[in-house]
Amino acid sequence: MKIKSQRDFWSGLMFIAVGLGFAWGATDYSFGSSARPGPGYFPFGLGLLTAVLGAVVLFKALTIEVEGGDPVGAFAWKPLIIIVGSMVLFGLLLPRLGMFITLPLLVITSALAGDEFHPGEAAVNAVIITAFSWLVFIYGLNLTIPLKPWFMG
Repeated sequence: MKIKSQRDFWSGLMFIAVGLGFAWGATDYSFGSSARPGPGYFPFGLGLLTAVLGAVVLFKALTIEVEGGDPVGAFAWKPLIIIVGSMVLFGLLLPRLGMFITLPLLVITSALAGDEFHPGEAAVNAVIITAFSWLVFIYGLNLTIPLKPWFMG
């Protein structure tokens, strides 16, 4: 079978691998029931849906002809490293610096990955995302996420 779109082919494989990986990882958690879902219920379902989406994209890549074969371009290493580094930094700093410092830091450093970085826009996005996250996770769901740095109590 001939690959008709390289971009869709590799995207489909990536979605399938990531989806099945999440679904497999979710099997370590309790599923609960439909009425009272456990911590593994949502990631398992989302992982399977992601894998099904990947299968659809992969099927399209193998059946629908596109002009020029839709080749995969060069890897954008700089944005990839900045985004992954920002997420790692967020995971490491959240327990120590709290959400009010770490989340804006994540948004601003992630914005550096784009071609057009505007500090004012990044700051406004950081404030909106931090306020929304506080509203949803702290106020709405009552999660115990540290808000302030550890040395401030």
